[in-house]
Amino acid sequence: MKKGELKRFNKILQDIKSIKIQGAENVAKAGIKAFLLSPTKQTAKQILKTRPTEPLMQNAIKLILKSKNKNRAAKKFLSSLKKSHETTAKKGAALIKNNMNIYTHCHSSTVIDILKYAKKKRKKNFIVYTTEVEPLLQGRQTATDLAKAKIKVIITPDLAAEHSLKKCDLFLFGADAITKKELANKIGTNTLVKLAKLHNIPTYAVSQKFTNKIKIEKRNGKEVWDERNKNIFPQNPAFDKAKLKNITGIISEFGILTPKQFIKKIKSHK
Repeated sequence: MKKGELKRFNKILQDIKSIKIQGAENVAKAGIKAFLLSPTKQTAKQILKTRPTEPLMQNAIKLILKSKNKNRAAKKFLSSLKKSHETTAKKGAALIKNNMNIYTHCHSSTVIDILKYAKKKRKKNFIVYTTEVEPLLQGRQTATDLAKAKIKVIITPDLAAEHSLKKCDLFLFGADAITKKELANKIGTNTLVKLAKLHNIPTYAVSQKFTNKIKIEKRNGKEVWDERNKNIFPQNPAFDKAKLKNITGIISEFGILTPKQFIKKIKSHK
């Protein structure tokens, strides 16, 4: 890579790793952009190391790496991704009813677009509840994005999650990865799924990011607290796993399906 390209490449990787770039689709787009600056096996490995709990980016880079015409393959993948995103948003919006209270967790561009579509196109009025999502406060980004679309958002500290969730009619979140038995998402998702089940609240994951094995990303404890004390050890478990048996359904371009239906559909399209 030339000096300028190397600088851009490293900047994109740093933005992905630091979660300056949020949402699986945005991470995948950024990873593709970096890869096309120098499409080699070595750069692919560097990019994939930045966010191991992001199968969408992994699948994109691996697909483009195998292609003879990498620019054409990237363009085709991005076009397909955009179409899938738009279809998912339209299908997911069918769940949103008037005067609903909807709980969401962390930051998902597809969840945000489902809610925006329901507000603008289906003319639904509803309130979204979310939490700040420590330590990087992605929940604030979700709240900001929804507020721009004139959607009312109630945001609370993380430990007030059950207080908010039990007021809601629906729990909607974007999953980072799904296998045939479980899904991975931002830390707290598993607890929220269990709480939703306890309070009889339907739970829907938004995703088409299927993978055979989930590798959980380990993030630096300094994001939690940069404390220089030899007896204090900050830990940062950024993701957890939830059982699909505790999920009501999965929203994707295939529609709103039960987990079993979704897995069957995904496998038939491989």
